[in-house]
Amino acid sequence: MSEDGLTEAFLREHRRYTSHQVAEMAGVPMYRARRFWRALGFANVADDAVEFTDSDVEALRTLLGLVSSGIYDEEHVLLLARSLGRATARLAESQAELGAQALDQAGVPLADRPRAWTRRARRVVPGLERLLVYAWRRQLAASAVRMVDQDKSAVRLAVGFADLVGFTRLSRQITERELSELVDRFEGRSADVVTSGGGRVVKTLGDSVLFVSGKAHDAAEIALRLVETHATWRGMPELRIGLAVGPVIGRMGDVFGTTVNLASRLTALAHPGTILGDPELAEELTGDRAFRLRPVDRLTVRGLGELVPFTVTRNL
Repeated sequence: MSEDGLTEAFLREHRRYTSHQVAEMAGVPMYRARRFWRALGFANVADDAVEFTDSDVEALRTLLGLVSSGIYDEEHVLLLARSLGRATARLAESQAELGAQALDQAGVPLADRPRAWTRRARRVVPGLERLLVYAWRRQLAASAVRMVDQDKSAVRLAVGFADLVGFTRLSRQITERELSELVDRFEGRSADVVTSGGGRVVKTLGDSVLFVSGKAHDAAEIALRLVETHATWRGMPELRIGLAVGPVIGRMGDVFGTTVNLASRLTALAHPGTILGDPELAEELTGDRAFRLRPVDRLTVRGLGELVPFTVTRNL
C-alpha cells in the first residue's frame, strides 16, 4: 500500500486537481486561495502537484461564501479558519497516536502497517466524522448561550491555573511511556473535574491546565477537587493552583488579560498542594461557609505589583 493510497483512504475520495485548478473552479486568484489554505494549517504545494479533491473545492467555496454573503468579512473568516485548523490538527494528531498505539498493542509488523491503517480508516473515519460534528454542535450551542447576553469584549470570570510541581525533573526520571500515561491521566482527570464542576477547560499544556468559571464558588470548588483527585493517584506530582477573579478577554477560544496573568503568577508562588487566590476571589467568597480563607504575607507579583493573597481550603 503506497502513501498515496493511505492518504486517499482517509480522505475517502480521489485527488484529481492541482492548486491552480481548485482556485479556478472556486473563482478566485491563486494568492487568495493559498491564503485560506494556509489559514487552515496546510502548507503550499507545487503548482503541478495533483493533491486536491472535490471536497477541497467545496471547502474553498464555503469560506468564500461566508465573505460574499456578508456574514463575515475576510479577516474574520481567516481567524475562523485558523481556529478550525489548530483545533482539528490537535484532534487529528491525538487520534493518529491512539491508532498507532492500537497497532502496537496488536503486534502489527511495520511492513503491514500501511494496509492495517487503510483498514482502520475505512472502519473508524465515518463514525469519528459524525462524532466530530455532534460534539462541535453541542459545544457551539453552549458557547452561544454563554455569550448571547455579553455585549462587552471583556467579561468577569474566575480563572484557575493548575500546575504539576516538579514535572520537568520527574520527566527525566521516568520512561516515555510512563510520562505519556501520566500526562493522559492528568489531562483526562482534570477535564472531568473542571467540566463536572461547571467550569470550562481553556487549554492544557502537559503539566498544567487553564480553566475558567463564571462563579468564584465554582472555581474554588474545582480547584479543591483537582488537588484532592490527583492526590489519590500514586506517582502523580502534587498540584499547586492559582485563582483570580476579574475581567477576561476571550479570543478564538483562548483567554487573555491581567486576570489570567495574575492566576498564572499566583500558581508560581503557591506551595505544593495549596491553592492561592487573589483578593478579588477572597472578597467574593466572604461569607461562603464552604471555604476557609487565610491571608498570607504580602507578596510581590511580577509585573502586577504587591498584593495579599489568600490560601483556600475546605471549611470542615
